[in-house]
Amino acid sequence: MVERIDTEILIVGGGPAGLATASALPEGTSSVLVHQDREIGQPVRTSGGCWMRDVDRLGLPAELAHPVTCADIYSDYEHLTLDMSSDPVGVLDVTGLYRWLAHQSKAEIRCATKYLRTQREGGLYVSRMREGKREYEVASRVIVDASGWHSSVLKSLQLGAAPVRRGIGIEYEYPAPAHDPNRAALFFGSAVPTGYGWAFPTTSGALRLGVGLIEPDSDASPKDLMRDFLESGGLDRMGLPVPTNFHVNAGILPSTPFAPNLVFGKVIRVGDSANMATPTLGEGIRICIEQGRALGAALGARSPTALKRWERDVRRTLALQYKIGFAANKRAAAYTPDDWDRSVVRMKTLPPEELLRFFRNDFSARMIARRGAQAFGRKLSRTLLGR
Repeated sequence: MVERIDTEILIVGGGPAGLATASALPEGTSSVLVHQDREIGQPVRTSGGCWMRDVDRLGLPAELAHPVTCADIYSDYEHLTLDMSSDPVGVLDVTGLYRWLAHQSKAEIRCATKYLRTQREGGLYVSRMREGKREYEVASRVIVDASGWHSSVLKSLQLGAAPVRRGIGIEYEYPAPAHDPNRAALFFGSAVPTGYGWAFPTTSGALRLGVGLIEPDSDASPKDLMRDFLESGGLDRMGLPVPTNFHVNAGILPSTPFAPNLVFGKVIRVGDSANMATPTLGEGIRICIEQGRALGAALGARSPTALKRWERDVRRTLALQYKIGFAANKRAAAYTPDDWDRSVVRMKTLPPEELLRFFRNDFSARMIARRGAQAFGRKLSRTLLGR
């Protein structure tokens, strides 16, 4: 006989989306959250980029976010210093933030628990788990797939599949006491084909130096890209310290179009399972927290109507913005180093506020109209020239 746990809601995944969902459930809701790692927030699988205005808006502890007011942007032969004081970036203490979210959880959290599969039994979803050598079942009325890019629940129930196109990154985090704590760096071009690199100062006086690429647009290894970058002299050019006594963070996120279908009866996906990271820079913690909390409130209403309303609200908020951002993502992934040099030159002509909105994947009506006019102009030119 296999032990069975009965609960109303099962949440698969202890990242920001799953934890935020659990934190917004009504008191007394019977719920279980399973997380495959031994600890919440360890290992770290994200660089933790956010925006200070969202830290305030979402009520996150200020001490868990390090404000950055300047970024140097590099291509092979161009350089731009971007003033971000009007809209500072926040570099999050990822482990501390996830544990803060877990402290608010209304669900029973079970770490070191691997989700295996789910099957329907009448009106219930029966999910198989493994904890150490022991296997058991969780029977739930509702199941939330917050498993990240794996989309484990949807895949098990044949409601979806893991994405083929993915962003893959590696990051070295190391002490950098002499680095300007207000300064970040982004770099593009031959050092990071199809992707980009970054250097972010943290709340602890460390630096997170990372590179990421898009698979299968590139068949390179992030580990090899990092090695080649460190040997290239790029650190000297950017004024960044050499990594010493570092530990490695690594992660994967979907790099696919926005997913409009989030609710499948009583199976709901949220976070990276729903492609919620921004397509421009792959930044998604703030979105996972916001939409996870909204999902928790909708689940608390115990109404299919509330869930469909949540789904419509997510579409209204993200669909158009992500469509534009993904088009930019696809175009940038095909850039050559010369293209990136020209792109940085164009960036110099933009107001800082507009460039920041682009990086944030927050396109104003003016930006959308301009992009539409440019696309129409290119189409007209091809027609007139017979191309």
